[in-house]
Amino acid sequence: MTALQHSTDSAGSTGFANTVDFAGHRIPRLGMGTMALAIEGRPDRATAIGTIHAALDAGVRYLDTAWSYYLPTAPGMGGTGVPADFGYGETLVRDAIASWDGPRDEVLVATKTGYRRTIDVAEVTEPVASDASDTTARQRLQAEGSRYGWMADSRPETMIRDAKESAMRLGVDALDLLYSHGPDPAVPYEDQMGALKTLLDEGVIHYAGISRVDNAQIDTAREILGDGLIAVQNQFSPSHPDPEHTMAHCAELGLDFVCWSPLGGFLDPFDQAAYDPFRKVAAARGVSYQRVVLAWELTRYDRLLTIPSARNPREINDSFAATELSLTPDELAALGARA
Repeated sequence: MTALQHSTDSAGSTGFANTVDFAGHRIPRLGMGTMALAIEGRPDRATAIGTIHAALDAGVRYLDTAWSYYLPTAPGMGGTGVPADFGYGETLVRDAIASWDGPRDEVLVATKTGYRRTIDVAEVTEPVASDASDTTARQRLQAEGSRYGWMADSRPETMIRDAKESAMRLGVDALDLLYSHGPDPAVPYEDQMGALKTLLDEGVIHYAGISRVDNAQIDTAREILGDGLIAVQNQFSPSHPDPEHTMAHCAELGLDFVCWSPLGGFLDPFDQAAYDPFRKVAAARGVSYQRVVLAWELTRYDRLLTIPSARNPREINDSFAATELSLTPDELAALGARA
């Protein structure tokens, strides 16, 4: 039986453990993404810290943030915000952990490098951030009707500088886990992976991960980073069922697979009908359909971690309860393979 074959025991669970060895920690396979606490629509800072505390109290031991988790208040140079905006998400995580009265050494914090936020920026060639010498046309991603967007900047010098800033903001000597936030069409992927290799060799990061990648990019990263590469963070949910089968490729290579937007996401529209079977199971169980979705995702691969976002304690408490929800063979059959 491979890790992607889903046998069930008499209780109806997959037989997969609820915890995994990941980046030097033994942690539950359900963590928390913190993007919703740091970008547009974010709650006030006290509520955000309270939400992280609630997650940690519930049992979450993996917090996922990024250099680019901030909200631009003004365009600044290149439309990426002003210095006072930068670092909001990472310092939020740092302050939440510092003010939590639990076992802080058990908490794994991962961050990402290679992206910026934008505000009211047209698709033009212009300097990026504080680097007036860079006039490369860079990839911009922006939802229709939103004034905010994302911009790739994965030049090696930017990735390395950002990683060191992230360590400073998080208050650590070395980052537990650093992901490349995504491929930058303006930078060869080999060069981006070379930056992660430099950070590993210099001891700035303990482990490396990659995100928004296809199988060829996974292979490139593995070739350059070797055992320093431990995780792939890709989108996976009922409405985005990993069409390139990157999860299966991770299983072949023994890599962890981390789901971003495991409930469909909140910035872009998605196919709500894909969740109808989960709503049916949830109604019969008397739980939220989100809890059923997360429990189902944990049955897909024994080295899968899922990191739902939350904007309040109720949401993260409901999400973490998915670790205790055992789906029956009939329920799993009704939900379908989908992966």
